[in-house]
Amino acid sequence: MADVASPARPHPRRRARSILRWIATWLFAVIVAVPVGLVLIFRFVPPPATPLMIGTMLTEGPVVQRWVPLEDISPNLVRAVIAAEDGKFCSHYGFDLEAIDKAFDRNAAGGRLRGASTISQQTAKNLFLLPNRTWTRKGIEAYFTLLIEGLWPKRRIMEVYLNLAEWGPRRFGAEAAAQANFRKAASKLSALEAARLATILPSPLRYRADQPGPFVARQSQIIVGRIDDVRRDGLDSCVYQ
Repeated sequence: MADVASPARPHPRRRARSILRWIATWLFAVIVAVPVGLVLIFRFVPPPATPLMIGTMLTEGPVVQRWVPLEDISPNLVRAVIAAEDGKFCSHYGFDLEAIDKAFDRNAAGGRLRGASTISQQTAKNLFLLPNRTWTRKGIEAYFTLLIEGLWPKRRIMEVYLNLAEWGPRRFGAEAAAQANFRKAASKLSALEAARLATILPSPLRYRADQPGPFVARQSQIIVGRIDDVRRDGLDSCVYQ
């Protein structure tokens, strides 16, 4: 009876090259193809949900969020969030380096911890990540910020930001915020109402826009004055051309 030849084993170098090709393909998909693909899709398609929305639904119950196009959001709110959150929104490329330097100096001096996130960075975080504070998350946030700044117009960044931002318990987006706080559409917000919503953005679970405490009342009056400055100085020019 003839001996049956055992199947030849692949050469170790050939096997190593095959593994390296698989790793390279996987890394390309994770680092480039999937993120770029998602950013391109969401340039045109309203995101169905965010990680924070999903987490809130799982732990607290249904959330309220209705997407509205930017033309159905009051310019008062656009200008209020620029005034409150990112005065250089139309002139930077995703990162406010001067604000980052000031934040580092303040934190190093032992002052109150203060961030320097732009609207672009917050949009990247809200859309793709959970709001935990780690260096890994900040690195991924920076990568997505570069992608959306490179692949979206500023108007789209603002539109996504205003539709996904958390504005209270289980409330997301400008329309839900306007309806819950002022019983009106986001397109009808006055300058003072918009300023109150912009004021509570950093801590939407701590402060209220409909029944403002001393801090919200005081800060919103400051932002009301800055709304006119944003319009006069063209700080919203990338949104309203």
